[in-house]
Formats: sequence, structure tokens, C-alpha cells
Amino acid sequence: MEGKTTARIAAAIFVGFAIAASLIQLSRKEESPIAARPAPVVVPSDPLAQTLRHCRDMGIAAERDPVCLDAWATNRERFLGHTPKPRQAPAAHPPASMFPSEDEASLSKESAPAPLPEQ
Repeated sequence: MEGKTTARIAAAIFVGFAIAASLIQLSRKEESPIAARPAPVVVPSDPLAQTLRHCRDMGIAAERDPVCLDAWATNRERFLGHTPKPRQAPAAHPPASMFPSEDEASLSKESAPAPLPEQ
């Protein structure tokens, strides 16, 4: 019986603390919420910053936009402290064909690994 009595006393104390905490919370005076400050207005004085914002808003399409690629390169160079170099176009590679010419076919046969002997 002592175990049940101890459990009941502990439960009564817990309920008493819960009621006291609730009464304290209800009797508190509500504070007025702090007025949120409006976001500062950004004046685009830097044309690069304006271009970067535009590219950010474009999303994934900006990865293929040459204007965004140039803006990012300029921003990266500015950040790293390097002088920007003129951007060069990537070297054009001939498209791969499904049916290679005889010269290409002989090259691929020569460079192919030798077959392993069967055991």
C-alpha cells in the first residue's frame, strides 16, 4: 500500500504544480508585440549587382544564359581580386557519329583491350 500512496502523493504534487504554473501564466500581462521593421529599400547603384539579382531570380535557366555566366565570372574575379580576362568560347568538337569512318574504326580497334583467353 505504501507504493500506491507514494504514487498518489506524487501525482497530487504534480497536478498542484501544473495548476500553479497555469495560474501564473494566465495572470501575466501581455506585452505588445515589437513592430517589425520594414525591409530596407535597395537602390541598385551597381549594374553587376542588378544583373546578379536578375540571374538569381531566373532560377535554373540562368545556368545556360551567357549574360549570367559572364556576370558570375566577373563577380568571382572581383571577389578573388583578379583582373577579369576576356572570356573565350569553348573549342568546338565534331559531333560523334553512330557509324564512324574507316580511320576512326581502325583507331578504336587498335586501342581496344585484347580479349582474355578462355579457360
